[in-house]
Amino acid sequence: MISIDLSNKTALVTGATGELGRVIARTLAQSGANIIIHYHSNETKAKQLQQEIEQLGQQAFIVQADMGQLASVQRMQAQVAEQFQLPDIVVANAVSQYKWTSVLEQDVADYVDQFNTTVLQLVHATKAFVPHMIEQRGGRVIAINTECAMQNFPTQSAYVAGKRGMDGVCRVLAREIGEHQITVNQVAPGWTISERDRLSGTERSDGYDSQVPLRRRGTDQEIANVVAFLASDLASFITGAYVPVSGGNVMPTI
Repeated sequence: MISIDLSNKTALVTGATGELGRVIARTLAQSGANIIIHYHSNETKAKQLQQEIEQLGQQAFIVQADMGQLASVQRMQAQVAEQFQLPDIVVANAVSQYKWTSVLEQDVADYVDQFNTTVLQLVHATKAFVPHMIEQRGGRVIAINTECAMQNFPTQSAYVAGKRGMDGVCRVLAREIGEHQITVNQVAPGWTISERDRLSGTERSDGYDSQVPLRRRGTDQEIANVVAFLASDLASFITGAYVPVSGGNVMPTI
């Protein structure tokens, strides 16, 4: 029987305390991985997640860092190397929130913020953790992108600019480090149902759902399942891919 087996692997999930990050971390742990839980400000949620992962029988280690600042990420790397174990899998999931509006109205600082938390997050994580993967001749880098990067709808400009920039870094990085058997891929969710939606009863959105070929929003678990697949040996010959998990709402063409 084929199964996703991440036994003896360690995964770093950035933004692990967020709605999607928590599900990704749990799913990788359920697949056998030990988890490095990165958080920016929500230490309480990080500790709760650590307890959940340990209850699954896996090790969990909490680290704090500002992923947009290289010195902060380097401190995190040193802490992980000294007190835990360097990751075989890096999931670049962290993202900052801001108010979406038109290009004419959007604060320039929002573009800088999105660049820092998408493009530079990936660059900093690469500099900090990929050298270890090169040494061990293998690893996985998985970046969380978005269907918005293909849609380019009004008010999305800062978010799309950051995510499309991250896409470019991913594709170049895949070519640069592929010889070391390190894969670099992107998972691009649509508008995802999260724990917050389940608690508030907002799982359905008829206007959005009607435009999706599968006629529904995807779930956080469905996104995490694809991350786990790409992290596993089942995806050992996939690199440089942008994988929409959007029910067909966006379809890259040849």
